Amino acid sequence: MRNQSIIGFIMLVVLSGLGLACSSDDGRPPSENPGTPKLDPVETKPPNTDYDPAFKGQTRINGVATETEYRVTEFARGLSNPWGMTNLPDGRILITEKRGVMRIISTSGQVGGAITGIPSVNSSGQGGLLDVAVDPDFTANRMVYWTFSLNGPGGTATAVGKGRLANNESTIENAEVIYTAIPFFNSTLHYGGRLAWDANGNLFVSTGERSDLPARPEAQELDAALGKVIRITTDGDPVADNPFIGQEGILPEIYTYGHRNPQGLAIHPTTGDLWESEMGPKGGDEVNLIMAGDDYGWPTISYGIEYSGGPIGAGITQQQGMEQPVYYWDPVVSPSGITFYTGNLISEWTNNLFLAGLSGKHVVRLVIEDEKVVGEERLLEDKGRRFRDVLEGADGALYAVTDESNAILYRIGL
Repeated sequence: MRNQSIIGFIMLVVLSGLGLACSSDDGRPPSENPGTPKLDPVETKPPNTDYDPAFKGQTRINGVATETEYRVTEFARGLSNPWGMTNLPDGRILITEKRGVMRIISTSGQVGGAITGIPSVNSSGQGGLLDVAVDPDFTANRMVYWTFSLNGPGGTATAVGKGRLANNESTIENAEVIYTAIPFFNSTLHYGGRLAWDANGNLFVSTGERSDLPARPEAQELDAALGKVIRITTDGDPVADNPFIGQEGILPEIYTYGHRNPQGLAIHPTTGDLWESEMGPKGGDEVNLIMAGDDYGWPTISYGIEYSGGPIGAGITQQQGMEQPVYYWDPVVSPSGITFYTGNLISEWTNNLFLAGLSGKHVVRLVIEDEKVVGEERLLEDKGRRFRDVLEGADGALYAVTDESNAILYRIGL
């Protein structure tokens, strides 16, 4: 028996040296970056609730710190309440301003003139011109897609527009509305409005539930497009293999439901999965792995509470048939735009998820392994500014834009 113990110990040492024998204390495989030091959680403020997470690591995970020495520079200035941005094929950045203007930022940081031809937006409250995406075949067709708050009967709605960027880049030609998230509602809050491309050239679009108590239940109703992730073609039609196609009384464009105010969508660079971030109320900001046809719970379950301090609904955080967030924050960071880092300029960031924090006034870095968050870092916290969107640039750097009237686009790179 003693010899067997010695042999077992030797095998354990050998396997551990090869990185094959150890697992973390919560049963997950060891980190892909075992040299990254684990620090105390970055959040030190007390939570708003005494809710218990559904599993270990769902909130307040250990902190991590980027070891690569990077530089933060002010890449561009003078933007007016920017909201969304995307790369053009030549490395320039196309960016929206909330009041209804698009601009192009050159590779040297020069801010171009206003691009006209965009239909009128309702820019009051949280509305306006929101996200922007260029067609995967933009080089050939120069098509641009955007989300915005559309005026209509009885209020406003999240809508998707498209048009061609003119050769001289001064205007959008033949602009049209291809999709409207019904019903219109008399509110200027919670539009959602983020865009992401699937692998087949279709658009994911996030919509908010419009915030007010009468509208909240629409997030659970499948005959309404509020509080949803939808998937449409570039003509605005439902994609043929959407999960509710052909089911009576259900909008065929719905992909998932039960969302509050989802302002972040991003495709994982290796798995192709869709990830989403959404703002909670007082506590309960979420990061979700989006799976076709699933219910993400709002307003039935939440890790947050009302701004007045009372519970959301019955005050429960779990219910059968409703998905749990992969990660949540309490207190909130108010996540808006998100992106996965795919480059190797800062190699330790590869496949990490970055989120622009509004009330948090920083950029969040989440290290994700096996669909679990295993580390969190705060970047640009010293700037004291609200961040609206993040983007990996064509040069491999990370770009983060603030949302004020004289906003700054920061570059984080070498």
